[in-house]
Amino acid sequence: MARAIDGFYAGGSWKKAAKTFQDFNPANDELYAEVADATVEDVRDAIASAHGAFASWSELPFTERAAFMLKIADEIEKRQDILCSAIQAEAGGWFGKGMFESGYIPGVFRAAAALSYAPIGEVLPSEHNKVSLAVRRAMGVVTVISPWNFPALLTARGFAFAMVAGNTIVLKPSEETPYSGGLFFAEVMEAVGLPAGVFNVLTCSRDNIAEIGDELIINKHVKGISFTGSTPVGRMIASKAGQHLKKCCVELGGKDSLIICDDADLDKSAQTANFGAFMHQGQICMSVEKVLVHESIYDTFVPKFVERAAKLKVGDPTTDKSNIIGPLINDKQVAQVKAQLEDAIAKGAKVLVGGKIEGRFVEPTILEGVTPDMLIYQNETFGPVVPVIKFSTDAEAVQIANDTEYGLSSGVMTENEKRGLEIASMLETGISHVNCSSVNDEPHIPFGGSKASGVGRHGGRWSMETFTETRWITLERGGRHFPPMF
Repeated sequence: MARAIDGFYAGGSWKKAAKTFQDFNPANDELYAEVADATVEDVRDAIASAHGAFASWSELPFTERAAFMLKIADEIEKRQDILCSAIQAEAGGWFGKGMFESGYIPGVFRAAAALSYAPIGEVLPSEHNKVSLAVRRAMGVVTVISPWNFPALLTARGFAFAMVAGNTIVLKPSEETPYSGGLFFAEVMEAVGLPAGVFNVLTCSRDNIAEIGDELIINKHVKGISFTGSTPVGRMIASKAGQHLKKCCVELGGKDSLIICDDADLDKSAQTANFGAFMHQGQICMSVEKVLVHESIYDTFVPKFVERAAKLKVGDPTTDKSNIIGPLINDKQVAQVKAQLEDAIAKGAKVLVGGKIEGRFVEPTILEGVTPDMLIYQNETFGPVVPVIKFSTDAEAVQIANDTEYGLSSGVMTENEKRGLEIASMLETGISHVNCSSVNDEPHIPFGGSKASGVGRHGGRWSMETFTETRWITLERGGRHFPPMF
C-alpha cells in the first residue's frame, strides 16, 4: 500500500500541488507514494515564507533554538522505525544501513544544539583602544538540495547547523527520495511546533527540476545554498551561486582509495575494503573505489577480500533483512556501472568475483588488471565494482590515489601510525583515515573534499561558518582622533 502524502510543506502548513509524480521502490518497482510536483511559483511562495519567518527566528534566544533542536532529535528517535522503512523502500538500502542512518540523525540535531553554546565571535586588539568585535550572524534564507543515497542523513547535515544559527530553510530533496529526504522532516517539524516558515519542503519531479533548481539559487531572498550530490550538478550550482555572489557549500563525488601497506593487518584490511567498497552497493561519495595493495602482500590479501565479497547476499532488502546488497537507485545508474565494467573487461581487466547484473541488482565485483586508460580507473563508479591495484612503494600508492580529479576521502592501512600519517598528509583529499575505511562520518566534524569533490565544509562549526556572515563592530572609547580640518 502506497504511503499517503499530503502535499508539500511551506509556511507551516501542507499545500496541494496541481500535479503529482510517482515515487517507486527501486528493488521491485512497487509504488511507494504519489508526491506533489511543485511549480516555480510554489518555490517562490515557500522562499517568501522563509524570508518572512527569518527575523523572528533569528532573534529568538539561542537557548530556544537549541531547545527546538533537542525536541527534533527526540521526535526523530520516536519515529526511527518509520524512517528506516522509508529509507529502505525509497533508496533500496539494506536494513542495517537504514537503522544506522535513522539512528545517526538525532545526533546531528543534538550536536547543532550544543554548538549554540559555543563562541560566535572574537574580541580583537585595536590600536585606537576601541572595543573591536568580530561577530557572526545568521544570513537569511538558506536553500538545501539533498541527494538520494543517504537521504535523511545528508539532508539533516545540510540544514541543522544552518537552522540553529538562525537561518530559515527551504529544502528540495531528491526526486528519488522525496519522503525520507524531505517530507519526513516536515512531519517532524510540524510535530514539535517549529514556528511557521522556518522550515519548508518542496518536492518536484525530474521534469521541472532545472527551473526549480535555478529559483532556489537566484531568488533574491536566498542568501546561501547547501548542496550534496554529483560533481557535474555541483559545478553548475557553484557557478550560478558565484554569478550571484552567494555563499554555497557543495559536497560532491569521489574516487576514493584504500591503501593497504605491507605491514597491515590483512584480515582487518579485507573487512575494511569489503565494507568500504560494497556498503549500500557502493553508492556513497566516500566509497572505496580503488583498493591499492602492496605487491608483497597482494597474493595473500586478494583471496581474503574475494572470500568476503562472495558472501554478501544480493536481493530485495525490503523483503529479506539478510540481503545486504540491494538495487542500484535507477536504470541510469545501472547503465553507468555496466558501461564501466564492460569497458574494463574489453581492455583486459579480469573479474575475480561477481560481475553479474540482473535488473538493478549488481553483484559485488572485484577486478584486477585495471589500468589508467579504463573508465573505471578514471570515473566515479557509484556501484559495487572495485579494482585491486598493486603498488611497490608508498610514493607510488600516493601517486595512484591522487591520479584523479576527485579528492574527497581516503584510507591507509598500516601497523605504523607514523607511516600512516605521512601517507595521509600526501593524499589530496579533504578526509583521510588511518587504519579505517574511507567511509566515515560524525556530526561535528568538517566534512568535505578538495579538487572536484567540492567546496566548503559541512558539519559542526564549519557549517556555522559557511552559513553565517562575519561582521566587524567597534565601540569607540575616545582613542581615535580625526584631523582638525575635519
